[in-house]
Amino acid sequence: MKGKQDYYDILGVSQDADLAEIKKAYRRLAVKHHPDKNPGNKQAEDQFKQASEAYSVLSDRERRSRYDRFGHRGVGSTPFTGFDSDIFGDFSDILGDLFGLGDLFGGGRRQRGGVRSGADLRTDLEIDFRDAMLGTEAQLRVARLEACAQCAGRGYEKPGDVRECPRCGGQGQVVFQQGFFRLARTCDQCRGKGKVILRECAGCAGHGRVQRERTLNVRVPPGVDTGNRLRLEGEGEAGEAGGSPGDLYVVLHVRDHEFFQRDGNDLHCQIPVSYSQAALGTLIQVPTLKGADPLRVPAATQSGTVFRLRGKGVPQVNGHGTGDLYVAVIVRTPTRLGKKQRELLEQLAEAGQEDVRSPDKSLFEKVKNLFS
Repeated sequence: MKGKQDYYDILGVSQDADLAEIKKAYRRLAVKHHPDKNPGNKQAEDQFKQASEAYSVLSDRERRSRYDRFGHRGVGSTPFTGFDSDIFGDFSDILGDLFGLGDLFGGGRRQRGGVRSGADLRTDLEIDFRDAMLGTEAQLRVARLEACAQCAGRGYEKPGDVRECPRCGGQGQVVFQQGFFRLARTCDQCRGKGKVILRECAGCAGHGRVQRERTLNVRVPPGVDTGNRLRLEGEGEAGEAGGSPGDLYVVLHVRDHEFFQRDGNDLHCQIPVSYSQAALGTLIQVPTLKGADPLRVPAATQSGTVFRLRGKGVPQVNGHGTGDLYVAVIVRTPTRLGKKQRELLEQLAEAGQEDVRSPDKSLFEKVKNLFS
């Protein structure tokens, strides 16, 4: 073992590096020194072997522990003899690109024995504004692949309807040699299942899954907004050969409201009041998500004045706190005046020494000064 280079130095990582760092370092070196990218380069081939050997030790918790305590003696001789799908499955994308073999180790979410997790699904749900603010329950119609009830998802009904795959010997993978590499890929005869069906299930034609449409109940928490996603665990498509099901993601779309406008967890609205109410003060009823609340409008309130009602906005989705409601008071100018109303307004203007028939001279002077 004398003179053998330290595994951490080979990968260029520290001794406290986590598995993610080790994988990243090996990935970089594997791409850089791969023999197919460096044909005839003995030095690159040796560096590739060293990196692979270092990774095979440091990626294994038990072997790494022994190496940290005893060095190379703790793990014995670990020469690089080829790719093992258990160790190097994380890098099947690199090797697939280099050799043009695509799915070298089953790929994706497929596991040994042909087991593959079901696909995740997405659907959209449109809900009313009030339901989004207060929470609701809704129903969804979802079309998905489910495990065949007739064969329990196996693709065959009786044990005698299936046999071991003759090509891969039930392993689900075939192994072949290319130079000093030992490569494995999914068996194309059994598609990684390790078994060949002799008599297919009549209910699913041997696929193990059938298309079904289901009605699902969805609980929408209060405070959601357009673009929020709800995850329904296990409500996606069924897995293959007994694999775990995927998830269903529900994307929400909230309809606009004719009265309220939302800004984060706050709500905004406008309440019209008459000139007399704004001048003299009044008590108005403001609509909220849960009914009506009184609001005191003080005398001499100007149009556009905003009042804040604490805790009358949108609840936080996580349940911690609620936004506020902001009410803008808009003074409503009458569009039609009766004779008596006009006389009273003229008397009011006269009492306030207002000349409604000529422009405000003070305002005119201010504007004139701005442009002089």
